[in-house]
Amino acid sequence: MVKNKLSLSFVFRCALWIALSYSFVGLASFYEKNKIILHFAYALNTFLTANLLISIGRFLIVSLYNRKHANHDVRGNFVLGISRVATVLNAGMIVITLMVALGIDPKEFITSMTIVAMAIAVIFREYITNMISGLLVMFSDQFSIGDHIKISNYQGKIVDITLANIVVRDEDDDVVLIPNNLIFTSTMVNKSSQKSNKLIVKFELPLEKPLHVQSVENHLRPILKINKNIIWDDLFKIKVAEIGKDFVKYKIELNTISSSNKLHYQIQNEILNEILLFRTRED
Repeated sequence: MVKNKLSLSFVFRCALWIALSYSFVGLASFYEKNKIILHFAYALNTFLTANLLISIGRFLIVSLYNRKHANHDVRGNFVLGISRVATVLNAGMIVITLMVALGIDPKEFITSMTIVAMAIAVIFREYITNMISGLLVMFSDQFSIGDHIKISNYQGKIVDITLANIVVRDEDDDVVLIPNNLIFTSTMVNKSSQKSNKLIVKFELPLEKPLHVQSVENHLRPILKINKNIIWDDLFKIKVAEIGKDFVKYKIELNTISSSNKLHYQIQNEILNEILLFRTRED
């Protein structure tokens, strides 16, 4: 569950907002003589008012969400989506604040820029749709940060979801930025959506040097049997999954005590290392 606490910065913003609001009464004569400072003070007050309302709204919504799902294993990105929406709203308020500070009426400016805004929307259509897709992704429960996904030619662990991209760290520890639009136009496999205690270890060897299955089973059996993280089954077998033109694919099915991805990777690495050691000795 995501922690949701009001920070010291929120307290500071509240204090600054109160001070500014009071100054419009206590320093009215000063502001009357310094119109430029008045514009900046009013602009800052406008931003702080909106910012505080957004922060309070986010805090209340997230608190209610956390309370509602306190006893459930939530996989969605609701909190992340709310945070991104709050960021977008704050960014919009910064633009409005700058207009107020410069003495520009936001309503008149937006009205006069309608045609230009439509042109901008057409030019940046891909980015806008990508951003909307990002928000849809954040509020969906199909996958979340930490899941292992495969989409198009990319696969790896989701480390972040932004308004522009899904950030994935692949098996080579490279960071791959996948555009949000790709999620809705390509087939995606979420390998973490259905967590299971079942672990399938797959590996591939050249056809010219096939594995002596029985010998490897005899090698692995005592090692896996004493592993406390594995629920041992005497029917343990190494199966041939596929035979290609120049390769043979094998798989090992095991039951573990947990569905933890970290535990599964640990066991998988141990098994593959033992197979490599066996092959080295055999050669």
